[in-house]
Amino acid sequence: MKQVYSAQHPPEAHFLKGLLEAEEISSEIHGEALWGARGELPFSETAPTVWILNDADFDRALALVTTYEAGKGPAVNGLDWFCPRCGQNVEAQFTSCWKCGTDQRQDS
Repeated sequence: MKQVYSAQHPPEAHFLKGLLEAEEISSEIHGEALWGARGELPFSETAPTVWILNDADFDRALALVTTYEAGKGPAVNGLDWFCPRCGQNVEAQFTSCWKCGTDQRQDS
């Protein structure tokens, strides 16, 4: 079992887990229960992490994570983007998150 990602919040961890499982890469999320302790514990200890179950899938999983991370920034060439505040997937034509109103280019 190897860790492939440290998410900003539980929904992002579940989204990435879904991406991996769509490619038939078994995975699980660790640390999700610690999310409620944010502020009392350091972020590095409360961030949910995504782990693959079969080490042989590591390279494929890492390639998917890299592709996912590349799409998290501002929309480029008509690509959808992910809100830096709430993690919502937003269509490329929008410059603000429809869910929380955060600007596309705002730092997380």
